Amino acid sequence: MPLADSAYSDFSEAVYISIMTEHDLLEVVEIEGHSGLSPWGWAAYYAELQGCNRELMMVARVAQPLEPVKTDQIAGYIVARLAAEELHINNVAVRVEYRRRGIGSALLTHIMEEGQRLDATTALLEVRAGNSLAQALYAKCGFQGVGRRRSYYLAPQEDAVIMRAQLSGMLDSCG
Repeated sequence: MPLADSAYSDFSEAVYISIMTEHDLLEVVEIEGHSGLSPWGWAAYYAELQGCNRELMMVARVAQPLEPVKTDQIAGYIVARLAAEELHINNVAVRVEYRRRGIGSALLTHIMEEGQRLDATTALLEVRAGNSLAQALYAKCGFQGVGRRRSYYLAPQEDAVIMRAQLSGMLDSCG
């Protein structure tokens, strides 16, 4: 099964990860709005889908979604870019009702495997300094804090912790 269409079933639900399409954007923006991310909005995601990093924009769906959601609802998404052998993870978000079920780990594992396949040697991301849960997830996936960007986030204003992971010799998953 190609990476862009893989299934992860080591959680209470089977999670299917596939490349994001334009049809996913309304839900992606909805999830973004409830996640405290710096807003990109529909137009930015659409523009990114037209670029060369399209295969690094993925959505996760749950095979048997929680009630009363519709069956094809997106549970989470991840967006990254590849530049100079570095995978830069821009956004990772999971719908509130699906958090703490391994979906974020599955998305991270998937994007890091895809980065390795594309010859990236490291992965980089920024995370809100106050988001200890996300930092713990990233640490579980092999990321370490390497710096700080002052006042990086707005609404509310907050520093970003820069985290980096080596992709060579990466473990099979973040779980």
